[in-house]
Amino acid sequence: MDQLGELSFREINMLIGGVIFAIVMAAFLFNVMKGIRRWSFNNSQPLESESAIVKSRRTNVVGGSNDTTRTDYFVTFELVNGDRMEFEVKPEVFGQLVEDDQGKLLYQGTRYLGFERQKNRGTI
Repeated sequence: MDQLGELSFREINMLIGGVIFAIVMAAFLFNVMKGIRRWSFNNSQPLESESAIVKSRRTNVVGGSNDTTRTDYFVTFELVNGDRMEFEVKPEVFGQLVEDDQGKLLYQGTRYLGFERQKNRGTI
């Protein structure tokens, strides 16, 4: 008889469980390393402050039906030179920014740090 035929049902289940555990751990470690790499990259970048216009806002909803849901918020800014940059922002920030707002964008790499809107002097 070959080796596989001699494995018990319990041993096969343990083997499958071990493989699934290894895949889950690998995915977890991959995401941790990706986050550390992004954090390190952003920290090595200079702080930038540039004039910009809010071009668009969008949300991304993950989950649904019986699962819990999570909403990610994104804002796209257009710099004076025409380049566009999209940042993930907190819900409070998302609610305060409106398309066509003009001001100073503060960022570091891919990390959004703030937006100081220019106030129109002709409005109340």
